[in-house]
Amino acid sequence: MREPVVPVEPAAVPDPAEPAGFLHRRRSEIDRLREQAATSAVVERATGVVMALTGSSADAAGDTLLRRAEAARRTVLEECWITLGEPASARSGEPPARPDGDTGPAPAVPSPPDDVAGALSRLARVLVHTATPQELARRLLEHLGPDLGADSVMLYARRTGGGLELLGQAGSGERPATGRRQGPPVGEAAVLDVLKTGEPRWLEDFAADGTRRPGAGEPAERLRSGAWLPLPGEDGSEVCLGVLRGRPGPFTPRDRAHLRGAVRLSAGRLRSFAAPREPAPDPLTGVIRSLFAALPVAAMLLTPLRGPTGEPEDLRVEAVTEQAADVLDLDRDDLGGRRLREVRPDLTDTPMWRGCLDVLAGRDGYESEPFAHQKVVNGAPEWATYSVRVTRTAGALLVTWVRHTPHDRQEQRLADLQRLGNLGWANWNLSTREASWSAQVYTILGRDPADGPVPLSGLPELAMPEDRSALALAVDGLVREGVAFDARFQIRGTPGVRHLRLVAEAMADRHGTPVEVHGFLQDLTARRRAELALVESERAILTQHDVLQSERVLVARLQHALLPLPEGPVNLAGLRVEVAYLPAQSGTHVGGDWFSAIELPDGDALFVVGDVAGHGVDAVATMAQLRFTAKGMVITGSSLTGALARLNTLLLHSRDSHGTATMVLARYRAAERRLLWAQAGHTPPLLLRGGKVTYLRRPGGMLLGGCTTPRFEEAECRLEPGDRVLLYTDGLVERPPENIDVGLGRLAAAVAAHPGDESGSLGTLLDAMLEVERRDDVCVLDIRVPTER
Repeated sequence: MREPVVPVEPAAVPDPAEPAGFLHRRRSEIDRLREQAATSAVVERATGVVMALTGSSADAAGDTLLRRAEAARRTVLEECWITLGEPASARSGEPPARPDGDTGPAPAVPSPPDDVAGALSRLARVLVHTATPQELARRLLEHLGPDLGADSVMLYARRTGGGLELLGQAGSGERPATGRRQGPPVGEAAVLDVLKTGEPRWLEDFAADGTRRPGAGEPAERLRSGAWLPLPGEDGSEVCLGVLRGRPGPFTPRDRAHLRGAVRLSAGRLRSFAAPREPAPDPLTGVIRSLFAALPVAAMLLTPLRGPTGEPEDLRVEAVTEQAADVLDLDRDDLGGRRLREVRPDLTDTPMWRGCLDVLAGRDGYESEPFAHQKVVNGAPEWATYSVRVTRTAGALLVTWVRHTPHDRQEQRLADLQRLGNLGWANWNLSTREASWSAQVYTILGRDPADGPVPLSGLPELAMPEDRSALALAVDGLVREGVAFDARFQIRGTPGVRHLRLVAEAMADRHGTPVEVHGFLQDLTARRRAELALVESERAILTQHDVLQSERVLVARLQHALLPLPEGPVNLAGLRVEVAYLPAQSGTHVGGDWFSAIELPDGDALFVVGDVAGHGVDAVATMAQLRFTAKGMVITGSSLTGALARLNTLLLHSRDSHGTATMVLARYRAAERRLLWAQAGHTPPLLLRGGKVTYLRRPGGMLLGGCTTPRFEEAECRLEPGDRVLLYTDGLVERPPENIDVGLGRLAAAVAAHPGDESGSLGTLLDAMLEVERRDDVCVLDIRVPTER
C-alpha cells in the first residue's frame, strides 16, 4: 500500500471580520450599560420618593413599587414613572383636590389592553433618555404616530401669571422655538377648559366642534381632529398634552386608554420641564440683576432646582454679567430665569458642573484648572485662558470666570516646572540677612513655610554628618570668595534618607564682595534610587549570565556525550543516511532535540527524530531518557505505536509530570523497501521523488505527555530507488510569528531547488533554510535510497 501524497497547503488567512465583530460587541456592551444606568437612576428617584413619603427603608420602598406594579399589571419602570409624576397629595395617599372642589377619590383607571400595555412598557424605557421638552414631544410622536395616526404632539403650560407657554412640539407645523407665550394653532379654548376642569377633551372633528383658531396658518389647516389631556401641577403651573391628527374620526376606547397611559408615564418628565422659569416678582431680584449688569467681571448667580428626592436636578440663572454671557457664547438678555441645562446642556459634562454640585453638597469652594477658550474679536479668533471659581452664598452659587494674564500664565508654568522637576529656587541677601524660597524648596526639605527660610550658614546643619563638612566648606567659599558650587548631600526626611543637589552662585558689588546668593535645590532621591537599582540589576544580570553560561557549557558537553554525531554519511540497511545537528545561537540554553539512526538485529533500520519542550539540564535528561528507551523497546520487539504509548506513560510519571515532547518513529524494512512510521505531534516527513516534493500524510497521534489515553496510528510508504526522505525538528521550519505552513512551503521549495546526490548537499539545504541567528535547535535526518544501476 502506497502512502498518498499531500501537496503543501498555504497558511490560513485570518478572517478580517473578527476585529469588526469584536468592536461591535464592545459597543453593544457599552450601550447596554448606559441603558442600565439610566434606568437605575429613574428607579432610585422613585424609591426615594416612596421613602420620603412613607418613612420606610430603601428595601421596603422597592417592595412597595414592585407590589404596585404587579397589582396594576405594569412593569416596575412604568410604576416608577407614574410615582414620579403623581402630585404630592396622591403620593401620600390623600385624595387630590379636583378643579370643581371635589376631594373624593378619582375614578379608577382601567387596565389597558395587552398590546397597549406592551407599547407603554416600551415608552417607559424610551423616557429614560429624554432630556428636554422638545425631545419628549418627538418621542411621544414616534410612539403615538403609528398607532393613533398622530401628526403632531404639543406640550403647553399655563403659568402663574396667565397665558399659555409652548414647552415642546413635534410633527405637522413644527416650530423650532419654544418658550413663547402663545396659544395652540387649534383648540385654544379646549386647552384652557381642560386645564380648568382637569378632564380630557376629545375633539374628533374640528370643523364640527368649531375649535379651529382663525388665521392659524396653513400647517394648522391640515389638522382635522385631536385630543387634549391634562397634567395638574402643584408648583404654580399646569401642563397639557395635545395629540393632533390630519383626519377626523373618533378616539376608540383603546385609543383613549393608550393616551391616558402615555400621559401618566410622561408626567414625571413633564412636571420637571414645566417648573416655572420665572419666580414671583421680587424687588430684590431686580436689584441683583441690575448690579450684575454693572459689574465689570465675568460672574453668574445660580440657584438650585431640586427634584422630588431633594437632590439638585438643575441650576437656574438668576443674574449674569455681560462678560460671563460672552464666555458662555450666549445672549445675556435670554439667560435671566432660564435653566442652565436648557441653555447649555453640554455644561453637565464639564468639571464646572460637578464643582457646583460639590459646593451645594457642603464643599467650601471650587476652582477649576486653567482652560483655553476661543472667541471671535473683530472677526478674528482669539484664545484666552480662564479658571472657574464657585462659592456658596445664601443658598445660591456665585460662579466667576478669572482670566489669566500672560504674567499669570508664566508664573503658573514656572510653578509647574518646579513641581514636575522637583526643584525650587532660593535667594539669600548677605547684607540684610533676608532670604526667600519658592514653595517647592519647603516641600523638598519637609519644612513648614510658617517657619521661614533657613539662613545660608544654617544649611550644612540640615545635612547628614558624613556630608556636613563638605557642604559647609562650599558655603564658606561662596560667601567669602564668591566661588560657585554644585554640591550633593543627604538629609534625613520623613520617608527616609533623601538625596539633594544644591547649585548656588554669588552676586558681588563693585568691590567684588559677595552681597547676594541665588541658586536652586533639587531632589534627586528618585534618580538616586533608580541608579542604585540599575547597578544592582546589572550586577544580578552579570551573575545570572555567568551561571547560565556555565550551565550551557555543562549541558552542551552532556548532550554531546549522549548524542554523538557521525563524521559523515553512514550506510544503514542499504540506505545512505546523513545527520545534521545545529544548536541554537540565541539565548544561553541548550534544547532537547535528538535523533537516532541505527540498524536493528533483523537487518531493518530504525530512525527517530524528537524534540523535548524546554531547555537546559532537565530537557537534556528527558531527551536521553526518551531516546534510549525508544531504541530499547523497538529492538526488543515493540511496535511503533506501542513504543509511543509506553513513552507517553513514562513521560507522565517522570520527575517533571508537566513535560511534553514530539517525535517521529520510523522503521525501514529493507527487503520490501517499506517505510513504516508513526508520529506524536510532530511535523510530517518530506519525500522527494522524481524532482517532486510532497509531505507524507500524518497518521493520528498527539504529543507525548499531553493526556493519559493517547491514540497512535501507523502509516506506510513504499520507497523507490532515488527517493529522498527528510526527518527534521521544527527549528528547521519555524520563524515566529509566521505560520508554520509558510516554513513548510519554504522547505519544500529549498529541497526542490537543491536535490543533488553529492555528499554534503545537506549543508547546502541548511544554508538556504536557516537565518543568520538560530532561535532553536535544528536536527535533520537525510535518508536516501540509492539509484539502481
